[in-house]
Amino acid sequence: MAHYRAKSTLEQWRIFQAVIDCGGYAHAADKLNKSQSSLNHAVAKLQQVLGVQLLEVKGRKAVLTAVGEVMLRRSRQLTQTAQELEQLAHNLEQGWEPEVKLALEMVFDRSTLIPALRKFQDFSRGSRLSIEDTVLTGTLEHIREKSADVVITHHLPKGYIGEPIDDYVMDLVCHPDHPLAQLEQPIAQDELSQHLQIVIRDTAEHPQEDEGWLKAEQRWTVSHFDEALRLVRSGLGFCWLPPYIAEREMKKGAIRKLQLEGSSCRKGSLYMVLPKGEQTGPCARQLADLIMGKEIEAQKAAAS
Repeated sequence: MAHYRAKSTLEQWRIFQAVIDCGGYAHAADKLNKSQSSLNHAVAKLQQVLGVQLLEVKGRKAVLTAVGEVMLRRSRQLTQTAQELEQLAHNLEQGWEPEVKLALEMVFDRSTLIPALRKFQDFSRGSRLSIEDTVLTGTLEHIREKSADVVITHHLPKGYIGEPIDDYVMDLVCHPDHPLAQLEQPIAQDELSQHLQIVIRDTAEHPQEDEGWLKAEQRWTVSHFDEALRLVRSGLGFCWLPPYIAEREMKKGAIRKLQLEGSSCRKGSLYMVLPKGEQTGPCARQLADLIMGKEIEAQKAAAS
């Protein structure tokens, strides 16, 4: 296969884009701090080596030809890729990680993360993000074994510190026709042991069965809240579910919230932990800052 040599340069494509974006050669020259003649020459050379006309002059304005429109669109992909490649080299030279792992306790409403993740995407070019749902001791394992870079947990293991990030709530719910919903509210705790409970599987290698809401005589285990909601909605058992999962169905009347003696809901705090401590990489630190709302530091780092 013959070795291919590019006829055009990235600089020529950037100049071509600037002429269009700035509405002409004069403004593009100001923006790029180059002479107008050098821009004219670059675009003329680009058209010559490609053998196609990209621009035509109408009145005093240079406008795109039909071919130019196609080439402009594709050239933006090219210059963006080049920029990302250079950013990746800079990131890796600075010690940026090729991948960041984020472990999220399943009770955490991750929709609140979207603005932070959107900003993270803007400056983390080349660094992949892996997001894992974790439950109970599975979350703690990631902290103790340092197998994730950033962890949001409902519980801090001994010897670790975390920043409070949010609170969580778990409501006790069942189908409106379920026997528990027919009882006078609030119901006694020992009533629950007479019925099937839907629980979420602990994601740990060696789960601690005495943790949290796993105490139940009869139980079915599922791997995610969505599956638990499906079973509850169909009338099979009761479950502790966070409002971000259950609220819409409660408003529709598809499931009902139960009142329990001495406890209308389960509550707790969520913390963000960097399990690797001082060994946490700069990319993971920037993600943590964004999650905590420290946007200024992240933007400065992205610009540097």
